[in-house]
Amino acid sequence: MNDDRSTERIPVPRRQDGDDYTDEAAAERRAFVAESTGSELAHTGKYSFDPGALAGNVENFLGVAQVPIGLAGPLRVRGEQARGDFYVPLATTEGTLVASYSRGMRLLYECGGVRTTVVRQAMQRAPVFLFDDARAARAFGDWVTASFEAIKAAAESTTRAGKLIDVEQYAVGSMRYLRFNYTTGDAAGQNMVGKATFAACEWIRENYPHRPVEYLLSGGIDTDKKHSHINLLNTRGKRVIAEAVIPDEVVRRIMGVDTATLFRARQISNAGALLSGSVNNGAHAANGIAALFLATGQDVANVAESHTAQVYTQRRDNGDYYWSITLPALIVATYGGGTGLPTQREALEMLGCYGTGKAEKLAEIVAATVLAGETSLSCAMLAGDWVSSHDRLGRNRP
Repeated sequence: MNDDRSTERIPVPRRQDGDDYTDEAAAERRAFVAESTGSELAHTGKYSFDPGALAGNVENFLGVAQVPIGLAGPLRVRGEQARGDFYVPLATTEGTLVASYSRGMRLLYECGGVRTTVVRQAMQRAPVFLFDDARAARAFGDWVTASFEAIKAAAESTTRAGKLIDVEQYAVGSMRYLRFNYTTGDAAGQNMVGKATFAACEWIRENYPHRPVEYLLSGGIDTDKKHSHINLLNTRGKRVIAEAVIPDEVVRRIMGVDTATLFRARQISNAGALLSGSVNNGAHAANGIAALFLATGQDVANVAESHTAQVYTQRRDNGDYYWSITLPALIVATYGGGTGLPTQREALEMLGCYGTGKAEKLAEIVAATVLAGETSLSCAMLAGDWVSSHDRLGRNRP
């Protein structure tokens, strides 16, 4: 590797767009890496698809990151869109993860499966408008409320799938934050709603009676790829609930713990989550979400928002254990983005979730998978299996 910082800047090789997504262009960049760093990309350069399919997914393509995919299941889901038994592809390099999720899926299968419900969908772009004082900002907000139908028409003129639901308003000093909420069909929709909201803001700029109008397209409260409390309350992506009732006998037989112990541990971990200021009072939702996102071509950075969760449980009078997890900001797509790439499409097809009309089904499967992981890890920590299982399945030292 050349570490001389005084040398001339040498850019990554790039061809004209029409010729840049080819095997030859990728090989040229791998050769550039070998010459520049001494690293031979023998495995990175092995892939099975036409690079011409990658336009819009990556720039400066040189190869692939090959993440192992394990198969968990069957996962029995009793949702409104996802109904039946599913074998779930999980892309991960963490030993024990697939085994743990499979164990949770077995538990839930013997309890009749997971009931899943998508209760809301909303994707946001949140511009901020700037004024001289608070009264001018308030007057602008009143005008926005009165002009909603025209603003909606301007926004929706840019998209076939996106529909503007409403516009939240937040006042800070001489500023007015507007949070545009959309449904986005089977796309995750961040780019879609950005384009739509820009069109709406430009319409506002031209039509607001008191010009000039100054705004920023994002004032920060759309919270792209960041956790926020506003999403916990108001939803980003899909708000999905997965729930199951687990008989005491079943959890004793499969997990080696009883529901009384589970419920006592739940109270303790709730206190710990509150003490730490955690955005998730459960065990490890990010594990299953990230593994499914990698396998199915989701934007993995959305795990930052999607892993937010609220676990709520009850121990019923007969000893049965009601276990639920609510994901208020689950962002998934079955169309567009990385979902059409060959490997990722195969994973979606395995779940019956590729293409239009399938996004809510995928969201239900993700939520059910997360609940399976919650049950397995929570029980393993109590039964003493957590460390031993990692020692047995997760040790991989060079």
